Amino acid sequence: MLPRSIFALLLFASLRAQAPVSAQNVNAEDIVRRSVERDWTDYQSRQNYTYQQRTETRQYDRGGKLASTKSETSEVLILGGRPYERILAHNDRPLSERDARKEQEKLDREGAKRQHESAGELSRYNKERTEDRAFIREIPDAFTFKLEGTDTVSGQPAWVIQAEPKPGYHPQRSLAKNFLKVRAKIWIEQATYHWVKLDAEVLDTLSFGFGLVRIARGSTLHFEQIRVNDEIWLPSIILARADARLALVKKLRFEFDVRYSDYKKFRSDSRLLDTAE
Repeated sequence: MLPRSIFALLLFASLRAQAPVSAQNVNAEDIVRRSVERDWTDYQSRQNYTYQQRTETRQYDRGGKLASTKSETSEVLILGGRPYERILAHNDRPLSERDARKEQEKLDREGAKRQHESAGELSRYNKERTEDRAFIREIPDAFTFKLEGTDTVSGQPAWVIQAEPKPGYHPQRSLAKNFLKVRAKIWIEQATYHWVKLDAEVLDTLSFGFGLVRIARGSTLHFEQIRVNDEIWLPSIILARADARLALVKKLRFEFDVRYSDYKKFRSDSRLLDTAE
């Protein structure tokens, strides 16, 4: 899995601003600040969608030769206000009838559990989201921004902004110290201020888990969203390439490739609608 702080960066893509700003009066920092000041205003809409997620992990040897590849395909649902993944395939091979039945049984048990669990479980999940938002709010102060122009993403106009670590910035939270070691290019949709595309590069070693996981300089992250049903932005690609060291001993060179597809929307009658509908 990617470190939590990297996933927190991706949460930006769900943020919206209150209202568009006149194009004549904006600068890069204004755009970024407005994009992070809103809570997840699309969160309820996202709960109306189910989708498939295919995750492929490619590991390379020290010479850069592909050593192993494995993939897992899952269906992602919202149960009790939280995401749940049901495995559909391993290495692009559908599960056997026996394993598929086990996955359905696990889904049924989890659904029943979440229906009867205390409000505290959902509260803890929402608390994590609140903590991530506090982390995210440091972004406008942690970087200097340059408006490089405009582009089109999923048919929508977007500003293209370069973000460089701000010299002398003092992080308020421990995870935010890694902002000083990352540069990024961000595509922010002009109409809704969603972060619809992101390219990030590690400039110096990132440390996680008390230094037990280290991500090397030169590692990269690409994230992109698509416009679905002309009502919501949803993830389409996450691609991470990294050299890492685990427990200060084991070295890994890997690619983490996640593709999202088959977005379908629930209606009140519980019938699944294909996005084409």
